[in-house]
Amino acid sequence: MANETMRRPLVLLLQGAGYGQQAPLLWWSRKIAADAGCEVIAPTWTVDEAASSAPVAFVETAVRSAIGERAPDLVIAKSFGCFALPWAVRHGVRGVWLTPVLTNDDVVAALATAPDTHVAIGGSDDGMWRPERVSRTAASLQTVAGADHSLEVTGGWRASQRAQAEVFATVAAAVQALHR
Repeated sequence: MANETMRRPLVLLLQGAGYGQQAPLLWWSRKIAADAGCEVIAPTWTVDEAASSAPVAFVETAVRSAIGERAPDLVIAKSFGCFALPWAVRHGVRGVWLTPVLTNDDVVAALATAPDTHVAIGGSDDGMWRPERVSRTAASLQTVAGADHSLEVTGGWRASQRAQAEVFATVAAAVQALHR
């Protein structure tokens, strides 16, 4: 029982296909979680043809391999990592979904049934961000005006930094909710 009360929240950080753990959205998300006292597991992968043809199965296998029998308290995922959304909803794991692929029916169906413990964030200039496909969800859908699939904004690095600061505030709020 003492070990259970001493357990740090577990955050699962999932990368994109070409957006690794060192990229800004994931690097800062890791830092936010670690600074809040969370344990972070961040598997890496290479998205090959087999992974591309069955992305939900690929990501779910990678998740199970990374966490074993443990249950994360929060998933923070970027793009391809958001193919974990069906798994997270099935297992009752809250999530922050950065640029989920809302052109994929499995991701859309999962987000449509997600409770209000989920937040999905995409850019208005990202062709894969299609929030109108999930209009009946309890999850929070946030659109970053002028942002692309990396949540970068045209107009220079300062504009992107300001936009991403809002994203990190959302990540920080999700992480802080683990301590309540």
